[in-house]
Amino acid sequence: MRSLFHLAFNVTDLDAARRFYGGVLGCAEGRSAPTWVDFDFFGHQISLHLGEPFKTGRTGRVGDVLVPMPHFGVVLELPDWQAMAQRLRAAGTQFVLEPQQRFPGEPGEQWTMFFCDPFGNPVEVKGLRSLAGLYDI
Repeated sequence: MRSLFHLAFNVTDLDAARRFYGGVLGCAEGRSAPTWVDFDFFGHQISLHLGEPFKTGRTGRVGDVLVPMPHFGVVLELPDWQAMAQRLRAAGTQFVLEPQQRFPGEPGEQWTMFFCDPFGNPVEVKGLRSLAGLYDI
């Protein structure tokens, strides 16, 4: 069964959300109302609502690194991941975890980067040579 993922979460400013998700990340805006806005987040729907963002902390251990939890993100093929890293750097994004390769030569080989949106919501972007390898163990 193929389906689309939907995630709704809080932000404190819809105009800033539009600048970040639409402008920096390049997500197309969908429906909106005075208190929320939808975006096409790489083929999936995110709904940003006015409110208090999640409390987060660097509590997720991946190898020797603590990553922000909770977080959400997207998995891209490596050329698209590299383009996204360049786009984020050009926008002056402060990274929680700089773009880097993890698990080289292992079945889970991937590239990753973590950053926060303007409201402190952590986002991870993973890169793979082939999306078919996402669940390789």
